Amino acid sequence: MRKLLIVSLCAFSFFNLIAQGQNVDTITYNLSTPYDAVLNHLKYLQPDSYYPEIAAKSLHDKRNGKTDIVELSTKLKQVFDGSGLYIELDDIPRETNYKDSISNKSRFQLSKKYPEIYVEKYGNRWLYSKKSVNKIEGLHSDIYPFGTGKLLELLPPNSGSFKLFGLWGWQLLGILILIIICVVLHKVFTLVIEKLIIQVLLRLGYKKLADEVVVPVAKPISFLIIFPLLIVLVPVLQLPIGMSRYVILALKAIWPIFAIVFFYRLVDIFSLYLFKMAEKTESTLDDQLVPLLRKVLKTFVVIVGGLFILDNLEFDITGLIAGISIGGLAFALAAQDTIKNFFGSLMIFIDRPFQVGDWITSGDVDGTVEEVGFRSTRIRTFRNSVMYIPNGVITNQMIDNHGLRVYRRFMTTISMTYDTPPELIDFFVDGLKEIVKAHPKTRKDYYEIHFNNMASSSLDVLFYIFFEVPSWTEELQSRHEILLEIVKLADRLGVNFAFPTQTLHVETFPEKKGNSPEYTNTSPELRKKLEEFISKKD
Repeated sequence: MRKLLIVSLCAFSFFNLIAQGQNVDTITYNLSTPYDAVLNHLKYLQPDSYYPEIAAKSLHDKRNGKTDIVELSTKLKQVFDGSGLYIELDDIPRETNYKDSISNKSRFQLSKKYPEIYVEKYGNRWLYSKKSVNKIEGLHSDIYPFGTGKLLELLPPNSGSFKLFGLWGWQLLGILILIIICVVLHKVFTLVIEKLIIQVLLRLGYKKLADEVVVPVAKPISFLIIFPLLIVLVPVLQLPIGMSRYVILALKAIWPIFAIVFFYRLVDIFSLYLFKMAEKTESTLDDQLVPLLRKVLKTFVVIVGGLFILDNLEFDITGLIAGISIGGLAFALAAQDTIKNFFGSLMIFIDRPFQVGDWITSGDVDGTVEEVGFRSTRIRTFRNSVMYIPNGVITNQMIDNHGLRVYRRFMTTISMTYDTPPELIDFFVDGLKEIVKAHPKTRKDYYEIHFNNMASSSLDVLFYIFFEVPSWTEELQSRHEILLEIVKLADRLGVNFAFPTQTLHVETFPEKKGNSPEYTNTSPELRKKLEEFISKKD
């Protein structure tokens, strides 16, 4: 079959030459300048002047077979057409003794896209260099992968039943076939993703994931697969270079857009997974970290995707990245505080000195943490105002995290009047200890309740205990309960609370009793009253 095809092509070339009335041996060519070498190669591979043997004269023939160099000449033209590389002939020098200003050698590079393809002077002739000839096979395989280069051997170089819009009939047919393939693949991939994958997610209970993430990303995924297929197959059509360069450029530029959409949605799926993991931990700081991480990843996806688009549009992103680096350095110097706050937020997430909901004291700030951002931490004060503290500041200050307390201390002084008998003081202190033991939210292994001071107007009992409660609200409720029990105990035993007053006592009026209370209860009576009080609480 292959021999038959070769014979047919040779016959076609022969009849074409007869039709044109010109023999290969009578064609003259010039290779005296870089311009002439490239022009000779491209001119005689055109549909209206297809003489591959003459075009092959522009290549350095280091091989022994004529067929090999002719085939390489054709493949080099296919490399230019398949990559959409348009050779500007007017930019090629027409000097016989031209020398490259950088290397000071007699060579000229055709394009920055393929620096290994250049013409070089050999004696009095300019030819595609030995190195360039050796690279043709590799470049051809890169542009026509998966065996698509073999399809080019089956296509006629300059024939067709008719020509429309500058395209041969077989090229128009190929475009139609590609469109049909893309439509079918798009429908199949969309159906598979929307039906099968979504049904699986719904059965597993991930309805939100299916509705909000998978459905919007179904079409971008199908295009993400179709466009690489088009990038591989479109060069096989051998479109005119004026059309091919823009079609291939557009395909390569559009494909990263669907990749951006896909990975952008993939970040949402990953964030949803992290959010579920964060819900399983006790720390609420993880809940703040997940949205911030999602924003960073999405920004990263957009920036990297944008660089890929610019690169595929053949912009010099090296200079752009270098400019960004220099601009980034200037920006870093101008935004030192912002960068300091950013790294301060990272230290908060790593060290976790506090989390959302903790009551903290840092410098003059005292309140509850509401949100930890990349720049500042938002704290709700007890005045119900909101304070924003730069993270760079808060990480350099001493932080008192009240939210990490296992026990919450409560200390007060209970003052009794000076006329309280010693026995009553002992029973009262014992009763206070029993109140602490009976309360469900007090620390039982450590507390201090003692008669420890004789003030100017009172006998003072130190009441020093700890509550085992998670929040300030529960602490206040426990204080309320303890203080109420103290008042009830004092009322039950007849203890009078002292307060700072100045009283003038006149004890000698015969018709009036003294102001001091009369204590008539004996120790057994007081003990009985205390036991009744305790038993009543039980």
